[in-house]
Amino acid sequence: MRDSITIGGLPGSGTTTTARRLQETLHLPYVYAGHLFRELARERGMTLAEFGAYCEEHPEVDRALDKKQEMLLAAGHLILEGRLAGWIAHRNSIPAFKIWLSCMEKERVRRVAEREGESLETVRREIEAREASEKKRYRRYYDIDLDDLSIYDVVVDTTSLPPTEVEAAILEAMDGRQKLK
Repeated sequence: MRDSITIGGLPGSGTTTTARRLQETLHLPYVYAGHLFRELARERGMTLAEFGAYCEEHPEVDRALDKKQEMLLAAGHLILEGRLAGWIAHRNSIPAFKIWLSCMEKERVRRVAEREGESLETVRREIEAREASEKKRYRRYYDIDLDDLSIYDVVVDTTSLPPTEVEAAILEAMDGRQKLK
């Protein structure tokens, strides 16, 4: 297995559930990059959407978070969950098995609303604002198009798959990759 695993996906796609399952199966340390972002938003008394808008004008926040992720990946032997984790590994030639989880928006909104105890409409607005902000920032700061999935070793559509099947698809892809080496 490569030194590290990156897991990315849009909110509600199942990245945290999948990362935790892989952590248990593979016995690797797990780091959630979104936790760092959420803590900074909380410290400033902002919602994620508000903090995302703030970051559009303060690129140093994203750059500091990305540098931290780069250092973690370079140290190796971990699972890093984060929207840009795969891109950070790719751009810095850090060996990692890069996973992207896709999911239809309607299902992602339903999952987040259920998890957060919010209305579907509230969650839909928050997710749309957050994703628009992230796409804008990532394009402007890094020339990264989140819709470009070509850098990933495996892309799994989680829309109708239970977590056990998502994990199985990833482990199978990882096993297949090892046999090619």
